[in-house]
Amino acid sequence: MAREPRNGGRRDRDEAPEFGDRLVAINRVSKTVKGGKRFGFAALVVVGDQKGRVGFGKGKAKEVPEAIRKATEQAKRQMVRVPLREGRTLHHDIEGRHGAGRVVMRTAPTGTGIIAGGPMRAVFEMLGVQDVVAKSIGTQNPYNMIRATMDGLSKEASPRSVAQRRGKKAADILPKREEPAKAETAEVEEA
Repeated sequence: MAREPRNGGRRDRDEAPEFGDRLVAINRVSKTVKGGKRFGFAALVVVGDQKGRVGFGKGKAKEVPEAIRKATEQAKRQMVRVPLREGRTLHHDIEGRHGAGRVVMRTAPTGTGIIAGGPMRAVFEMLGVQDVVAKSIGTQNPYNMIRATMDGLSKEASPRSVAQRRGKKAADILPKREEPAKAETAEVEEA
């Protein structure tokens, strides 16, 4: 006879949505002790749901799988939500900094793809960005590149959030687009 779980089936609801993860860097470190050297591993992992949420974490352990597991757990705890335009690119150009690391991220038209270096590419893929142009300036250290990228993404603001902060409607703060028919008639009248 099958019994129901004691928690009333809450386990299914508490499970977070399926996250993708990307191992960015693994580093072997050694400690010299009386009998020789002791080796350990440090892992850097980026986790995201590819729908606007992303986080990164680092873990250290004696074995690689354990270091990756620790990093993944930390990344899931530190996830942030980033607003995306049309679910594919950034709303505006941004710059992020951390230490000597500086990253520049720019919006891109449809079909551009992800043009970014290693660690930044992992963040954008896990975030669900499809079109972005990014450049890392100043550091090659993957930890600092990811921190600078996350710093920049935390500054990302959607038109809706800006309008709400200013007490306006999103349509009021977006640039007005002239309709093609009106633009053509204006040109004809000028001639």
